[in-house]
Amino acid sequence: MNNARIATFAAAGAIGMLGVAFASKPLYDAFCRVTGYGGTTQIAEAAPEAVLDREVTVRFDANTSGTPIRFRSLQTKMPARLGEHGLAFYEVTNPSENDVSLIASYNVTPHKSGRFFNKIECFCFEERIIKAGETKKLPVVFFVDPSMDEERGLDDVRTITLSYTFFQTDEFPGAAKTAALQ
Repeated sequence: MNNARIATFAAAGAIGMLGVAFASKPLYDAFCRVTGYGGTTQIAEAAPEAVLDREVTVRFDANTSGTPIRFRSLQTKMPARLGEHGLAFYEVTNPSENDVSLIASYNVTPHKSGRFFNKIECFCFEERIIKAGETKKLPVVFFVDPSMDEERGLDDVRTITLSYTFFQTDEFPGAAKTAALQ
């Protein structure tokens, strides 16, 4: 094989690998949404018609990462029958003297239940500005898909934990000032 041909194959391989690198995050995100891998929940427009007698306990967890805020769930747990709407509230307070820009991410454990946990309304992945001294109540409307009852390997799931973590964003002009106070 001559050098020009080897260089062509190497360049094509490098370009292909670069394309895969750029596509990996959207492909991984799509994979997680479809399969529930890593505790990724589903997003639904409405709860199903069927409500089963099987009940799970949904626990609520609140965390922060590098923010000056206080964040908590207003309930620690609640029973939910499969297919039944649930409504929970979280509360975020900014005790600092500056406005803070935040974004929340979430996950569900056990991870294998993620594809059956559906949120109809949540406060995740939207930038929120919490003004200095402000407290906000944030709702989460959810249901656990009744098809979880038919799935092998999920008979042991009695408790599902919905965990949110707030992160401070750097895109808000006041964020750098607030971060410097920490």
